[in-house]
Amino acid sequence: MTTSAKSSSRSRTRHPGVATVALATAAALLAGCSSGDTTDPLKEGKGDGDTVVVGSNNFAESILLADIYGEALKAKGIKVTYKPNIGSRETTYGLIKNGSVTVLPEYNGSLLAYLDPKAKPATVEETTAAINAELDAELELLKPASAQNKDSVTVNAATARTYGLDAESGIGDLKGIAKDLVFGGSPEFQTRHQGLVGLKSVYGVEFKSFKALDAGGPLTQTALKKNTVQVADIFTTDPTIAKERFVVLKDPKNLFGFQNVQPLVRKGELPKEGAAALDAVSAKLDTATLMDLDAQVQLEKKDPLDVARNWLKSAGLD
Repeated sequence: MTTSAKSSSRSRTRHPGVATVALATAAALLAGCSSGDTTDPLKEGKGDGDTVVVGSNNFAESILLADIYGEALKAKGIKVTYKPNIGSRETTYGLIKNGSVTVLPEYNGSLLAYLDPKAKPATVEETTAAINAELDAELELLKPASAQNKDSVTVNAATARTYGLDAESGIGDLKGIAKDLVFGGSPEFQTRHQGLVGLKSVYGVEFKSFKALDAGGPLTQTALKKNTVQVADIFTTDPTIAKERFVVLKDPKNLFGFQNVQPLVRKGELPKEGAAALDAVSAKLDTATLMDLDAQVQLEKKDPLDVARNWLKSAGLD
């Protein structure tokens, strides 16, 4: 798709708001990613009443999902603007609560862990019900996709060889050796239950130290590859896992829960046809598809806006 065919609400030039966020979260987080509109993603302010504002968290897959949602809405004649690459859930949840964002791609288990760290749902349906019990009154979840992307405890190939870890190994196998290993992840991973807190309380695993990097992005991937960290939080749909022969450790106690992709929206601010469009996206989006789309963005360096549009067309959703 040519640049001239693109919507005027998005351009290939990274806007100042995204650059600011990227610097604040350790720079160039999303090499090869589509850039956003001319709106500062952290600037508060609601849309004009006729515009749906689609936001995303500060990692590649979230931006891709936001592009998919936004372009699916545009296909129904809905006016859309983007606030991409905003930050972590601690920031984006506040922005959707105050009306600065209308639609946000979420992961149901992570959202629940943020709202109620003690919840332990046994099914996707229980996860949604538990979220709804804690969710701000102005917000609602639409239907979840079958696609899942979990946080993980992942070791690099050298560490796996040194300690005899493989695809059948679990997080608990680190208990006796974690004291010699450096863990890498987003700053928020240090204080989340689905992070160092839960790794200690659920598995009894404590690491030598923690290195604050990014949310499963290039900084974390590079640090794990170069052995600056030996263990890291890498998202399970990340194509670098196979490319670099990283080993994802099993999570038998289900610390990271269910992580279905699920749209979070503001009540009454998304037209019915918009909600139906996002439900249709969820019905078509499975994990294998998401992994393929991620690979196009993260390995092939395609613009996520183009990837989103091409997938919507192939799925009959454009």
